[in-house]
Amino acid sequence: MSKQDQRNKIATGDGFIAALDQSGGSTPKALKLYGVEADQYGSDAEMYDMIHAMRSRIAQSPSFGGDRIVGAILFEMTMDRQIDGKPSATYLWDTKGVVPFLKVDKGLAEESDSVQLMKPMPELGALLDRANDAGIYGTKMRSVINAASESGIAAIVAQQFEVGKEILAKGLMPIIEPEVTISIADKTAAEDILLAEITKQLDALPEGQEIMLKLTLPETANHYKPLVDHPKVLKVVALSGGYSREEANDRLSQNTGMIASFSRALTEGLSAQQSDADFNGTLGETIASIHAASVAG
Repeated sequence: MSKQDQRNKIATGDGFIAALDQSGGSTPKALKLYGVEADQYGSDAEMYDMIHAMRSRIAQSPSFGGDRIVGAILFEMTMDRQIDGKPSATYLWDTKGVVPFLKVDKGLAEESDSVQLMKPMPELGALLDRANDAGIYGTKMRSVINAASESGIAAIVAQQFEVGKEILAKGLMPIIEPEVTISIADKTAAEDILLAEITKQLDALPEGQEIMLKLTLPETANHYKPLVDHPKVLKVVALSGGYSREEANDRLSQNTGMIASFSRALTEGLSAQQSDADFNGTLGETIASIHAASVAG
């Protein structure tokens, strides 16, 4: 199947995007929530083996499939590994009908002007070539907004689109993720600035180009509806951002046309100690609730 088939799955598929892309910095925390303590692995290699085992268990679960999940975002190391004897991206698409994406950013720079830009990515071109070779459809990259700073938010959005154009040039679909921290006092004002800056960048994109957006669930329902409806946006997905799954689902269901792309909220309640029956049952209930919220709008 072609990239056009994958695009159609994202555009029209009934479901959400699973974020399985915890990186080096967040892996210990993700493992701890999964019931694996730091003293259970003696090196980074063992730690990454354990997080891959968790991701593989999720992907191989009968609950995890293209009927309710349209895409999955992978960490670079997951792309380079196998699930059930197949390269991870191939397994997701060929076996599960789930479109594979790749997290490509290298983490956040120090805060400046109330935002954290992405660190430089000097090897991005080579990584994108590998992603294409591996059968990846698109990419994801995250930066963070910590206050309603007009100049800071403008800088974040400009950087995201600049890198997004490099990704588009390689024939991949960029998911642009300028996350607004959920705890800030001026979140509503930050979201107003963000909407304006993204719209400005979208309008400047050449005709025929399109991107995806991953955004924090807004304070005002349907705040990002103009982006959902924009002709240069394939899909707007929502991050859970630290909200509980229940609150994230509740907020998501009020935003027409947005679908979930949850990470922590997806793995909430899963444990390495669970039997396969309990694990698959818990994951199935989680997927059903996130799917319902994604299609409610």
